[in-house]
Amino acid sequence: MIHTTRREFVRNLGLGTAALPFVLNLPSLGFANQQRRKQRLVVMFSPNGVVPSTFWPDEDGETFTLKESLSPLEPFKNQLLTLHGVCDKVRGDGDNHMRGIGCLLTGVELFPGNIQGGSDTPAGWASGLSIDQEIKNFLQANPETRTRFGSLEFGVMVPDRADTWTRMCYSGPNKPISPIDDPYQMFSKLYGRVKDQESLKSILDDLQSDLKKLASNVSAADRQLLEEHATFVREMEQELQASNESIGHAVPEIEPGVKEDNDNMPRLTKMQIDLMVNSFSSDFARVATLQLTNSVGGAKMRWLDVQEGHHELSHNPDTDTASQEKLTKINKWYAEQLAYLVKRLAETPEPGGDGTLIDNTLIVWTNELGKGNSHTLDNIPFVLVGNGLDFKMGRSLRFEKNPPGRVLKALDQGLEVITGKSLRTDKVAHNRLLLSLAHGFGHHITKFGNPDFCGDGPLSLT
Repeated sequence: MIHTTRREFVRNLGLGTAALPFVLNLPSLGFANQQRRKQRLVVMFSPNGVVPSTFWPDEDGETFTLKESLSPLEPFKNQLLTLHGVCDKVRGDGDNHMRGIGCLLTGVELFPGNIQGGSDTPAGWASGLSIDQEIKNFLQANPETRTRFGSLEFGVMVPDRADTWTRMCYSGPNKPISPIDDPYQMFSKLYGRVKDQESLKSILDDLQSDLKKLASNVSAADRQLLEEHATFVREMEQELQASNESIGHAVPEIEPGVKEDNDNMPRLTKMQIDLMVNSFSSDFARVATLQLTNSVGGAKMRWLDVQEGHHELSHNPDTDTASQEKLTKINKWYAEQLAYLVKRLAETPEPGGDGTLIDNTLIVWTNELGKGNSHTLDNIPFVLVGNGLDFKMGRSLRFEKNPPGRVLKALDQGLEVITGKSLRTDKVAHNRLLLSLAHGFGHHITKFGNPDFCGDGPLSLT
């Protein structure tokens, strides 16, 4: 008899679930190693645009040179993909900082609202869900890819206030998701139950000892009752042990007493990255976001000898050489955080599989603006690292082959301000990249966000 699927085989044979891990791995049945490969997505955000001249490789193709801002990623160059010329075409209410982060992962307009930006009209929350949540929902709908949390939203120094500049993930229209920017709160979410179990196990150990002491001092009938209690305690201990073993690794130690403070940003970032890697080792989630500050983020990176706030610096003109150098230094630091995440994933074995976590993870590093002082939504930074979605890596891709002349560019920008539309047709909508991410997971949707920007389908990245 030929069984086309494991599900059909199990149903026809009437097997119980306890036997499945043994039966389905028997080589003679042909079901061994059929488990779907784990795939993961991480979206890392940093704000206020980049310095194009020190960020983007000049070359197009497999031979390219990483400039200063991306230089920390040199060890992972063969797993790197830079996408120049991908633009956020979404317009409507709000200023570009607001649309930049609110439409970044949703690909759809913001609702009208009463949150007033620095210019333009006020706006509200995004009118659709974000691609991370779309992919999470797709994975959670399948028992083979379902995980405990589905997705985890990490933050670092994200302001307490809830507004359009501080949220990039959405579970649906008008439903922003707050990132957890306190590592201790994230630790509690991931491991709080395990720590409670450890405390309970300690109590059970003491109880077991006390029951043994009592046994020699009571009647036979009471000893039988004590033995029943002891059996119950042993069963609880066995259940706790099995539960703790299921997380795949020991509960990590976390540095105590690190306050959420500007100058602690490097330590907080490292703590959050370490927790994310540990969560992947336990298969707590296969989708994660790491939001470093927020749109219009004003972190003062004094550890880099930069005293001014990031947003303040990003407004200075290109002719201000000192500011351009400081902005390059800031984006290089963000690249160093990405490099640390890649390194941690690359040195962590894939549980129950081949290779390491980075072989099954794609990281997308992005930003709400292409350039801070112009507030452009053209050439949004998209830097991809890892082999999780089987894209062809080790390339610098330039979708904008022939940039427009200065006059046409000025006319085009003026038209966009007045009408919200562009004369140019060579802009590649970032909605197509969002589609590519979904397709990489086998989720073959034909549109995401505003369907007007999905007409050409996903970008060809394989």
